[in-house]
Amino acid sequence: MSEPKAPKIEFPCDYAIKVIGDSAPDFREVVLGIIEQHAPGVCEADITVNDSSRGRFCSIRLTIAATGEPQLKALFEDLKASGRVHMVL
Repeated sequence: MSEPKAPKIEFPCDYAIKVIGDSAPDFREVVLGIIEQHAPGVCEADITVNDSSRGRFCSIRLTIAATGEPQLKALFEDLKASGRVHMVL
């Protein structure tokens, strides 16, 4: 039996992202700076920042205008390469 294929995304589209990392005063600015390089024009109203219950981690949820798989791959790689991000969903 073959593995089910991931659903095909049709580009361009609005694409929701959640970024999780250690809580720090500049975490939001670092993450949004990287995102702005790959998907300029993120609307402030679409950004939600939450700290974990103990304040150790921070999550940022936002929606970008995705143009294609290469854009998403480069964005995810740069977020991980920052050394500040633990997970991108």
